[in-house]
Amino acid sequence: MCEILGREFEIEELKKCMNSARSELILICGRRRIGKTYLIEQFFNQKYAFSFVGGHNLPQEIQLRNFKKALFQYGKFPINPEINNWFDAFDALELILNKSKNRKKVIFIDEMPWIDNHKSLFINALENFWNAFAARRNDIIFIASGSATSWMNDKIINNQGGLHNRVTLQLFLKPFTLKETEEYLKSKNITWDRYQIIQTYMVTGGVPFYLNLLESSLSLSQNIDLLFFNQHGRLKEEFHELYPALFTNSENYIAVVRALNDKKSGLTRKEIINTTKIQGGTLTKILKNLELCDFIKSFTHFGRANKDSVYRLTDFYTLFYFRFLENNKTMDEAFWSHNINRPALNSWQGITFETVCLTHLNQIKEALKISGISTEISTWRNENSQIDLVIKRADRIINLCEIKFSTLPYTISAEYADKLRFRQAEFIAATRTKYGIINTFITVYGVLNGKNSSIVQSEITAKSLFDY
Repeated sequence: MCEILGREFEIEELKKCMNSARSELILICGRRRIGKTYLIEQFFNQKYAFSFVGGHNLPQEIQLRNFKKALFQYGKFPINPEINNWFDAFDALELILNKSKNRKKVIFIDEMPWIDNHKSLFINALENFWNAFAARRNDIIFIASGSATSWMNDKIINNQGGLHNRVTLQLFLKPFTLKETEEYLKSKNITWDRYQIIQTYMVTGGVPFYLNLLESSLSLSQNIDLLFFNQHGRLKEEFHELYPALFTNSENYIAVVRALNDKKSGLTRKEIINTTKIQGGTLTKILKNLELCDFIKSFTHFGRANKDSVYRLTDFYTLFYFRFLENNKTMDEAFWSHNINRPALNSWQGITFETVCLTHLNQIKEALKISGISTEISTWRNENSQIDLVIKRADRIINLCEIKFSTLPYTISAEYADKLRFRQAEFIAATRTKYGIINTFITVYGVLNGKNSSIVQSEITAKSLFDY
């Protein structure tokens, strides 16, 4: 097995499957470009009893033709079997597996959602293969992967037929953390400082494929221009492929994320319904799938019931696309380099750094030395004030977190200190909390020690976001 950067949990789970005393049905899910195929191919070193990749938008007869071709590549049949449907195809696969002398017979079906055409009976054939053949043995490792999260949920995970409760392992690959992003960039001989790595994360969101496109010979600004603003930029039109690849009826998903993009502080379910007119089970499914793929995060509103959860758009590429690409009419192929340190970019970075922190809550808890304490993460707002991150702790302390992005230690003015005191007073009055309050600042380089800095009772710097 080749060395794989990150993915420690997933690797350990795959090792357990290889050493188990039963056959394993494994699902590898995650957004497009997250590294699902790479993980499996590196872990197994492409040593499969059988492997097949579904073809995008191909009719059933072509899918079957390609599957048949793969069968003949992996197995030698005394008489070539007749394959007219998916039941025939899996029967032929059984013949190959029966002849294999490997201790564990690994089957990898990539992009499985693309195989399942209307009335193809592919899922029915898979059910029959698993229940009548694979599950009765102890040496089959069947791995199904696909970006189409809605299909994987509906047809496999929530299957109410022959595959109900048959999945033995589900792995949802997440984007890299800041620490993993730093390690990945080092592996590419990119030696940017952590301020620049945070900026990189604001654009790529730790998606491995996006990071892999960065060139070590160019600055961060030059890379952003090349990938997003160049006429032939590799990521310039990524948005139009991203959602259709992941979700059925992707226009509804786009409508939801667009509504969330228009309200940076997030929307409740009721507010989403009012904006998009999407509701009921359809909206429930959309929100669930978007959260599974790390496109959105839900936060309870402090002091309210769970039904009033606030949803925030947290996919960095989507946020970047809406802000800088969708309506960019300048045709400036060096747009980013020409706008460094201008107010529009600085404002965007300030808002996006909040999202970076919201996607690194484990690191924040570790920095506060409360990783072993039960916590409730929420947001809070009224007509006058807003707190994006509230950490309620079982030791009867509440951290009210203020998040600031700057190139220097952050300076707190007298006016701003008064604003924080007013906000804290409003929070206590509105929530009637009896917990102790700690004003916590999360910044890149810390808070400048001055006459107004006493309002800050604990602080976290960007270094802590890379530590865990």
